[in-house]
Amino acid sequence: MSKQTDRILKALDQFNIETPSWGYGDTGTRFGKFFQDAAAITIDDKLSDAGIVHRFTGCCPSVAVHVLWDFPPKCDINAVLRTARKHGVRIGAINPNVFQAQDYKFGSLGNPDPAVRRKALRHILDSVELMHATKSRFLSLWFADGSCYPGQSDIVQRKEWFAEGLRKSHDKLRGNDIMLVEYKPFEPAFYHTDIGDWGMAYILSRQSGKRARVLVDTGHHYQSQNIEQIVAWLLDENMLGGFHFNDRRYADDDLTLGCIDPYQVFRIFHEIQLAGWKGKNIRDIAYMVDQCHNLKGKVEETIQTAMNAQELWAKAALVDYDKLGRHQMRCELIDAENCLRAAFSTDVRPAIELWRRKRGLHPDPLKAFRASGYERKAAKDRAARRRAAGIVQGKSFAF
Repeated sequence: MSKQTDRILKALDQFNIETPSWGYGDTGTRFGKFFQDAAAITIDDKLSDAGIVHRFTGCCPSVAVHVLWDFPPKCDINAVLRTARKHGVRIGAINPNVFQAQDYKFGSLGNPDPAVRRKALRHILDSVELMHATKSRFLSLWFADGSCYPGQSDIVQRKEWFAEGLRKSHDKLRGNDIMLVEYKPFEPAFYHTDIGDWGMAYILSRQSGKRARVLVDTGHHYQSQNIEQIVAWLLDENMLGGFHFNDRRYADDDLTLGCIDPYQVFRIFHEIQLAGWKGKNIRDIAYMVDQCHNLKGKVEETIQTAMNAQELWAKAALVDYDKLGRHQMRCELIDAENCLRAAFSTDVRPAIELWRRKRGLHPDPLKAFRASGYERKAAKDRAARRRAAGIVQGKSFAF
């Protein structure tokens, strides 16, 4: 076995990807939805779909869940856990929902109404209890809070309310729990967003406590923003908690990872693996997908994302760090850049196929999935169940 292949195999052994429950159900844009017969209806369907993704890829063992969409009131948590085990997956990051209710029209933890702030905090604390009940390690927080007009809100006062709410949320964590604080520059708030960039998320995480980290959504950035620099800085500060993977053309596009700019994903992965080579602890980083597949088949697209992620992760594992460092210190610009380009240009697919065969997997997960007939059977079953139950597709964003 070559040294390159050995490096790839070891890198893939350390790389797991979490898929999102909401990526398996009917979803859409603010303008509408295109429904799919095979889209999941229930949490059981979502876990079944996630299980089939993991079965064919071997790298997607956990499922991120949205509390209100997946664990409605009086939900039998133990039944959900049994279903997850049945399908060979486990419950991953717990995502509270503090943006959907009408009460959150003017914000959640940043709302001027203390009763609304208490409601949001109570839901987050209930989500922490759900974390513990499902043995999840990650509380994943994203807030739609902000303002749309100058003068609408006291920006600093809202910052203080957020700091208070996040500290109280953090204080309910225990053991090796991690609280992930996500940021987004705009949408739905267009004048100011309470957690609008990585620096704001960093400050609030630092103030919250030792279990708080920053979550980087690869779509939540302005055009041409250097995401790998953000990742490098957070790694150096031991504050990178995880990712939401997608790809973008303009801003928060839920596109297949690597479909627009695979070199950017490679550069991000390079910074992570370089930090690990330098001795940083990169084992606790959560790699999660945040994509809603409106046109592509949902399971197929999730498999494609996992395959793209593995390929780009494997390429990043091939960078010659010693050689790169020498060129950097000598300011040999072309040679340094070519160190990255050489790794990125390497065909790593044979090594990835070997990794799959060693685990008893088909070398081409997408081909194997299509041959299984799973999507056809799911579409027939779920379409019939919708008709029998009188279910109308598209009641909310993730159903």
